[in-house]
Amino acid sequence: MKPYRVEVSALDGPSGLRRAPLESPTPNAGEVAIAVHAVGVNFFDILITQGRYQRRPALPFAPGAEVAGEVVAVGANVNVALGARVLALLEHGGYASHVVVPAERVFPIPDAMGYESAAALGIVYQTSYFGLVHRAGLQPGETLLVHAAAGGVGLAAVQLGKALGARVVGTAGSDEKLDVVRAQGADAAFTYRTDAWVDEVSHFTDGRGADVIYDPVGGDAFDLSTKCIAFDGRLVVVGFASGRIPTLGMNRVLLKNIAVTGLHWGAYFEHAPELIADAHEALLDLFADGAIDPVVSETFPLERAEEALDRLAARKTTGKLVLIP
Repeated sequence: MKPYRVEVSALDGPSGLRRAPLESPTPNAGEVAIAVHAVGVNFFDILITQGRYQRRPALPFAPGAEVAGEVVAVGANVNVALGARVLALLEHGGYASHVVVPAERVFPIPDAMGYESAAALGIVYQTSYFGLVHRAGLQPGETLLVHAAAGGVGLAAVQLGKALGARVVGTAGSDEKLDVVRAQGADAAFTYRTDAWVDEVSHFTDGRGADVIYDPVGGDAFDLSTKCIAFDGRLVVVGFASGRIPTLGMNRVLLKNIAVTGLHWGAYFEHAPELIADAHEALLDLFADGAIDPVVSETFPLERAEEALDRLAARKTTGKLVLIP
């Protein structure tokens, strides 16, 4: 197979994705070339094709920020073996049969982890680990509320919350998705199609509220979360999948002694990359213990990336979607 990628040449969204040839991957010093076996799909892949993400690469470019595959070439000063099975976390460019990646963004994966699972592990589990461990300090016995709990980042948070010893409550938008959330270990799951989940969370916690709320949705979910957060609780802002960036009256922060904390996971590559490597090791340990297991609901050929992104945008998915070159 000749190297290729699926790229956008105009910021028209996923409909503009087209297959294009690639030159054979040749890593420079400090770089690793990978033959890609699986590509993780993320919501921000949609935004970057629309020019609505915080990064706007020069056109044409391929979206995609996480790939799993086999090392086929290494540059000078790289301590990665040829043939190694790896996960790579990119800024973009992952929708491709081959990628060249800085060595510090390449991480080993065990033989027991399939490439599809590895591609579904990287960003959502890293994000949820940082959010729950570093930002929220989730403790055993606390109650964790996860919004959009049937999505990739949501299910990662559900699994990690249980692994950390918390009681976990999830919200989702359909009975099918609620069943998925419960099947992944949540102690309770409520629909967010009505505002009744606020009272249901309060009832589940005997009126105390959730100690930690993990919110990749924003909008109404964020607004209502301040009504069912516990005294001294922590609200972790992960994203705004609803499309609305909320605001917060600081009187609510004061009266309940709550902390509202943000998480821009990708910024750790610049500010504290060693924490990403540490988190990867912790996640591999949890995987080996059976405490986490990435949920891949569907796979698509890479050439059908537009279809995968359309399904994600329409909220017709659970867990992770993965593309196969």
